[in-house]
Amino acid sequence: KRNLSIHEYLSMGLLNQYGIKTPKGGVASTPEEAEKVAKSLSTQDLVIKAQVLAGGRGKGTFDSGLKGGVRVVYTPTEVKMFAEKMLGHKLITKQTGKEGRICNKVFVVEREYVRREYYFAIVMDRQTKGPVIIASSQGGMDIETVAAESPEAIVTHPINIDAGLSREEAVDVATKLGFTGAAVDEAASTFEKLYKLFIERDATMIEINPLAQVQDGSVMCMDAKFGFDDNADFRQKEIFALRDRTQEDQREVAAAKWNLNYIGLDGNIGCLVNGAGLAMATMDIIKLHGGEPANFLDVGGGAQADQVAEAFKIISSDPHVSAILVNIFGGIMRCDIIAQGIIAAVNQLGLNLPLIVRLQGTEVEAAKKLIRESGLRMFSIDDLDEAASKAVKMSNIVALARTAGVDVKFE
Repeated sequence: KRNLSIHEYLSMGLLNQYGIKTPKGGVASTPEEAEKVAKSLSTQDLVIKAQVLAGGRGKGTFDSGLKGGVRVVYTPTEVKMFAEKMLGHKLITKQTGKEGRICNKVFVVEREYVRREYYFAIVMDRQTKGPVIIASSQGGMDIETVAAESPEAIVTHPINIDAGLSREEAVDVATKLGFTGAAVDEAASTFEKLYKLFIERDATMIEINPLAQVQDGSVMCMDAKFGFDDNADFRQKEIFALRDRTQEDQREVAAAKWNLNYIGLDGNIGCLVNGAGLAMATMDIIKLHGGEPANFLDVGGGAQADQVAEAFKIISSDPHVSAILVNIFGGIMRCDIIAQGIIAAVNQLGLNLPLIVRLQGTEVEAAKKLIRESGLRMFSIDDLDEAASKAVKMSNIVALARTAGVDVKFE
């Protein structure tokens, strides 16, 4: 499963629920609402932020031509003007790819004058088998850059998940970061509250960048990025109700509804496999033969024919796909069920792509009989290496035909 991410304005609301200081602000869905929020803040120092679930917003570009998804502004009129160029437009950043992501809301906040910026995060760490604090006195920039250029500036502190984060530990981290005087206790208190939020809400990551000491000396979270464990959705209903599916790949959204594990990739050979390990191996062997997988798709061990048909719909909805490789090892999963799903999908969709099917295991002979009697054109191949090679060759033929504007039909 993948981890849930929520918008910045929602993260700020969660921080406030735990008594953590953030800049004052409000969210808006229209330029008029944005202007109204700006007026309510009663200040001429404002920041408008596009609410898009992607890193690098500040350096991104909108399809409206506007550069920067985070802008400093000085009047409500300016806020409205920038909102018009952000709302309803796609923001392209280093993380979104060329397609970008739609901006449906903007977050308008008062601008705080910062004395010092820090980085603070809590993540789950496999090595220590528990939460770990990662912090730095160099905030406001990518932590990866800090790690590469100034590794000595990073403070790491593993937390005993049974004991929790003690006051003594929190003070120690604050001191190592360079907080002094009364700010040490305030920073330590903020760390304790962030850890409480992390545990109580089943978070996998809390990243505050920057954590700031503002002009009056107080400690404030200026920006926040959260991740939550999808496996906890049954007990975190309030959190998971905040999910914005417009920010997700719609194929992944469709797959989740059918309990399919799907991740879209940049290649052109669609993959339908049962089991994550076999799916990874299938992608590897495609690349070994010079191809590029278009997706990771694991139908699991108990998929029914209708789920398999839906998987085909999702794979074929990708316009880049020029061949599909099915690789099923029938253990818990029966090969004849997969065959029924394949036949149903090909008939429903009028699929006109080369389809290479490799089935092994439970009820494989029954599956092959169904495929033979279906009258549909498929390449049924027992050897995985041969099947992957055939998929790459067929994909290249289709790609070449598309480039030449020639329609290829497989019968």
